[in-house]
Amino acid sequence: YNTLRETGLLWDEGPDIGGPVGPYVQSERMGMFKQYAEQLVAEGKAYYCFCTKERLDALHQEQGVGGGYDRHCRDLPQEEVDRLLAQGVPYVIRQKMPLEGSTTFQDAVYGEITVENKELEDQILLKADGYPTYNFANVVDDHLMGITHVIRGSEYLSSTPKYNLLYQAFGWDIPTYIHCPPVMKDAQNKLSKRNGDASYQDLVAKGYLTEAVLNYICLLGWSPRGEYAEQEIFSLPELVKIWSPEGISKSPAIFDRQKLDHFNAVYLRGMAPEAFAKAAEPYIRQTVTDPRFDTAAIAALLQARCEKLTDIPEKVDFFDALPEYPVDYYTNKKSKTNPDVSRAMLEAVIPVLEGLTEWTDEAIHDALVDLAQRLEVKNATLMWPVRIAAAGKLVTPGGAVEICRILGKDETLRRLNAGLAMLGA
Repeated sequence: YNTLRETGLLWDEGPDIGGPVGPYVQSERMGMFKQYAEQLVAEGKAYYCFCTKERLDALHQEQGVGGGYDRHCRDLPQEEVDRLLAQGVPYVIRQKMPLEGSTTFQDAVYGEITVENKELEDQILLKADGYPTYNFANVVDDHLMGITHVIRGSEYLSSTPKYNLLYQAFGWDIPTYIHCPPVMKDAQNKLSKRNGDASYQDLVAKGYLTEAVLNYICLLGWSPRGEYAEQEIFSLPELVKIWSPEGISKSPAIFDRQKLDHFNAVYLRGMAPEAFAKAAEPYIRQTVTDPRFDTAAIAALLQARCEKLTDIPEKVDFFDALPEYPVDYYTNKKSKTNPDVSRAMLEAVIPVLEGLTEWTDEAIHDALVDLAQRLEVKNATLMWPVRIAAAGKLVTPGGAVEICRILGKDETLRRLNAGLAMLGA
């Protein structure tokens, strides 16, 4: 229920809101199944089976793997059936399956499926305790509730003829079947609940947005057609509009985590800045606990540089405390820096930043760019050591200017002086 609500996949009727064909909880419908099973018995389409557990166990042991019920009670004389019922002998009700020919049904994905009837066991409809089997209750419930389409996993293809023979026995309309291929972790293995792969809640806990999960999962084993064939990003209303079973693949889909990361990044970057800041705040506060640092300002650095929300804590932990880092970080070939160059840059930068009366992105940026021009070096040659000294990391969300502004003037100068000391000034 919670997953469906959170994803916006809402329903028109059900156990929680009621509806015209309730009750919707199967255990509350138990009283009616026996009459339907006995209807089939009266019409000669099912029969009472009085075989004991001991007989069935012995039969299975004798037959070995793949054996089925031998239809021992299928043709008992009516007098014998009446006698056993009168004596209160326990029984189950089994359906009389066709002994010859084949059963064919149409699936929206896999097309025409045919099964030889001789492979079908006389399935139990009503157990000895009076409760229906899953297959029997499903058919009766679906018919009485007006179910027109059954969508389920392809592993249930083989059981579909059993359902259809029940529909036919009652003279009911057979629903449209849509069997979906499984979603695989890789070419050999299905997604595993034990490994935390198969749950929507697990994905949300790992930092994925609901909209991204919904969009990506819809495209697992299904693809849009026509003018939408090349499109990947869809809102829920768009999916509702264009989805049709014709786009379902017969082949299993591979759950590609990198592809999901891509979808999530697209959705994160498409959020309004205020919405992203709100979503990111609890993740930022996992490692940035100092209230001096504005989470909204930090979030602004992250939005274009984040694939999932759980990436955030590690990306921004340097704001709270400057990590230990090696002097090698000051060497960067592209920026043309090494420890000696970096020392010279920091020696020049510190007094310039100390003299700033405004601590804004524009003021810091203009001061650093002007200094680089006066020193006749590229902007990157000056910015690289400033960013390393301020953050202590090779990769950061945002550049030197943004990081310094968020840290504040005093903390920035403290860190730059510490960096200068490391470089031997």
